[in-house]
Amino acid sequence: MLSDEELLRYSRQILLPQIDVDGQLRLKAARVLIVGVGGLGSPVALYLAAAGVGELHLADFDSVDLTNLQRQIIHDSHGVGQLKVDSAMARLAALNPEVRLVPHRAALDVDSLAEAVAAVDLVLDCTDNFGTREAVNAACVAARKPLVSGAAIRLEGQLSVFDPRRDDSPCYHCLYGHGSEAELTCSEAGVVGPLVGLVGSLQALEALKLLAGFGEPLVGRLLLVDALGGRFRELRVKRDPGCSVCGNAHA
Repeated sequence: MLSDEELLRYSRQILLPQIDVDGQLRLKAARVLIVGVGGLGSPVALYLAAAGVGELHLADFDSVDLTNLQRQIIHDSHGVGQLKVDSAMARLAALNPEVRLVPHRAALDVDSLAEAVAAVDLVLDCTDNFGTREAVNAACVAARKPLVSGAAIRLEGQLSVFDPRRDDSPCYHCLYGHGSEAELTCSEAGVVGPLVGLVGSLQALEALKLLAGFGEPLVGRLLLVDALGGRFRELRVKRDPGCSVCGNAHA
């Protein structure tokens, strides 16, 4: 049940017929893993906590650096030098003390990542490197957990949802299996702050849709954001039957 305080706190979204009290209860019961508490993970964590997602698992081994503050809005100047997980937890606890916070302060290896994914209902990939994204995707496919994946660099962003519970859903490897020979990070190529805020906010929205059970998630679709031109474009993405990651899962 929802307390009177919770009914008041979440009243504006409970007013939506697509969410209502039943949807809010589903959010309260949900457990979510956010991998990466940086530019994308900041708005994701803030909006999911504000929306009343019951349990947030935060995974990041890095510390807050002064260069992060231009876009990683969950952190502030007082947090420079702290672990990002600890800085984020302090902010989230102040925002919504009702949310349970579970920290993962060390880098996740194959085994610990599998355990972390198995312990939640949904995963958000907010990282900035191909290797970690591939590992998170493989763990989600193995555990049949939906994955909301976002990316942003320079003035371009991407967003998609991969749901191994659905036979028609591709996985991350279906789309990006060969990686990029010229893969760059934000520290090398740069990024504008509001772009990661936009993509992260859209990731949070997709997560709420999946958890509360409303709307049409971005499964089988890749949303491309052109911040320079102020344009959005959508591409259809099909599952690869021969995918080395999810092919056997759908066999």
